[in-house]
Amino acid sequence: MKPDPDRYPEELWGLEDPRITFVDELGKYAVAYTAYSRGGPGVALALTEDFRHFERYGLIMQPDDKDAALLPRRINGSFALLHRPVTDRGAHIWMSYSPDLRNWGGHKLVLPARLGAWWDANRVGLSPPLIETPRGWLMLYHGVKRTSAGCLYRVGVALLDLETAERCLLRGDSWIFGPETSYERAGDVGYVTFPCGSTIGDDGDTLNVYYGAADTSIALATGSIKSLLAWLDANGTQG
Repeated sequence: MKPDPDRYPEELWGLEDPRITFVDELGKYAVAYTAYSRGGPGVALALTEDFRHFERYGLIMQPDDKDAALLPRRINGSFALLHRPVTDRGAHIWMSYSPDLRNWGGHKLVLPARLGAWWDANRVGLSPPLIETPRGWLMLYHGVKRTSAGCLYRVGVALLDLETAERCLLRGDSWIFGPETSYERAGDVGYVTFPCGSTIGDDGDTLNVYYGAADTSIALATGSIKSLLAWLDANGTQG
């Protein structure tokens, strides 16, 4: 999928951070991505069956907004989208609902950036699309902490209610994954681990997380869904 600024001016300065969800009801993949233009970053949506032909919906969330992914099924009859608008009150994760993927409303705050010296005190945003488990929607998210040496991007985990998806059940107190290796600490933008996609192994538990390292390379980390849920039980607080 290439930028098409002649037909979609919101893509003038390119596309980034696509998050891909298969929506069984549609029989298609929904690609939520950041479209950049002079007005800033906004959330755009496209559908595809083969990743060769795309049906663009254009901007569905106006600038300044990014870090979006569609849930794989409707919640209480509506499509649901996680995204991260920037407002006067900060950069927090929200959920919005739509009957048709074009008209969005019912905006609900899901996960606020914390205040003070927390690792995710400055801003937060969705990482890969949500993972449905019997206990709830498992959410990996990135937190940004500003330091005297620059911004530090790390990954945390939270659990959302299955049927009231804007309700956070548990949120980890600390991060679970951050820059450690040389290729994560040094690059175009240093000290960044930034996942946008994941897959689940044939065992239904192994989690493969694909992430940007220092905005220079793409890396893979593996984990366990069961282990993440157990870690949340031991290290999380109610959202």
